[in-house]
Amino acid sequence: MPHQDALIDYLKTRRSVTAPFLTTPGPTVAELDQIMEIGIRVPDHGKIAPWRLVVYQGDMREVVGEKLAEIWKAKHPEADDEVLDVERKRFLPAPVTIGVLAKPQAHPKVPELEQILSAGCVCFNLVHAAHAHGYAAHWVTRWFSFDQDAATMLGAQEGEQFVGFVHMGTAEVAPQERDRPNLRDVMSYWHE
Repeated sequence: MPHQDALIDYLKTRRSVTAPFLTTPGPTVAELDQIMEIGIRVPDHGKIAPWRLVVYQGDMREVVGEKLAEIWKAKHPEADDEVLDVERKRFLPAPVTIGVLAKPQAHPKVPELEQILSAGCVCFNLVHAAHAHGYAAHWVTRWFSFDQDAATMLGAQEGEQFVGFVHMGTAEVAPQERDRPNLRDVMSYWHE
């Protein structure tokens, strides 16, 4: 396989742009389809596709925000308007968000953890695919990934769990480098 210098440079410098700094334009329908096709090209032992995608775009982003605020208020009656406004804007301003659900299934050779990791790979592949199309992306979970009422409202079905939401759009700011762990602090060579 030939050396891919451009790909190596990209992987060495990739940075997320957080959702509040993603704006229009977002991916076109054709680009979004291609981004998702790339997104699901992940390790999938057993070829069982233990994940599913839900797309939030257009006016639906505001509808989702209103519903999140309602769920938050029902569970936190003390929440003030400022807190609820944060929930209303969870899927804004990014023009497109893709929710990735893990849907692990009983399998004699593929443990549940491996299936959930495959779904996580979908999230990261979506980030890479968005960048490859000239957009920026941000993978997050947030409270609504783990709250059953919110997850159901967002499209989770029985036995599914959100592993992330990938916000995509045009970056309003240049991504800034951040501190990274020293490789020698987080790796070792196995030996007897």
